[in-house]
Amino acid sequence: MRILGLIPAREGSKGIPGKNIRTLGHQPLIAFTIKDGLAAKKIDMLAVTTDGKEIAEVAGRYGAEVPFIRPKELAQDHTPSIEVVLHAIDFFEQKGDFFDAVCLLQPTSPFKPKGFIDDCVQKFLETDADSLISVLEVPHEYNPHWTFEMEPGGNLSIATGEQTLIPRRQELPMAYHRDGSVYISRVSLIKEKKVLVGGKTVGVLSNKSYYANLDTMDDWQKAEVTYSILFSCVE
Repeated sequence: MRILGLIPAREGSKGIPGKNIRTLGHQPLIAFTIKDGLAAKKIDMLAVTTDGKEIAEVAGRYGAEVPFIRPKELAQDHTPSIEVVLHAIDFFEQKGDFFDAVCLLQPTSPFKPKGFIDDCVQKFLETDADSLISVLEVPHEYNPHWTFEMEPGGNLSIATGEQTLIPRRQELPMAYHRDGSVYISRVSLIKEKKVLVGGKTVGVLSNKSYYANLDTMDDWQKAEVTYSILFSCVE
């Protein structure tokens, strides 16, 4: 199975200006994801899709392929990720370069344990899945069995549709949320269903110590703390 590692990195960012090439610790943010992607033995090609020439230059400097500059219409605030992925697949297929799956790696989740991407690919292959996402456990207070939907009048209903609450934390089933670190999808799923997550979907539990999801400056400050903890021994 040929797997394309794809890093989306658009130029515009309102929450954290210039975040993809903003320096985190000792290097541009995007460099963390590029280095992890290049180290993954089970990824056949690592490419960056960006609309920014400066991002492209930085990405190339760190060893990623930047085979095209993404059209601006596919780099807007509300551009769906699936459209970005489809554009990349189409670009390569028009060149006669075909892949069986895409491993989407987001720069906004920069920290991963060594070998984590390969672990995810291995799980994807072993389970014959259509898609895979990295996940973290949902804290029990946010478990869907303990959360509510509110009607306009203020009436609450349990989010799961149950009529009564599970009374004890110990009785709650485990729940997980996607952490944004790794998505793997078959190209057939992407092209036929226009989704990244669908069909037979499996999850890989991430290490919470590495979690970062960078949308705001508060997120960035937390990531700086995480960086100082994770890489203090290196420096």
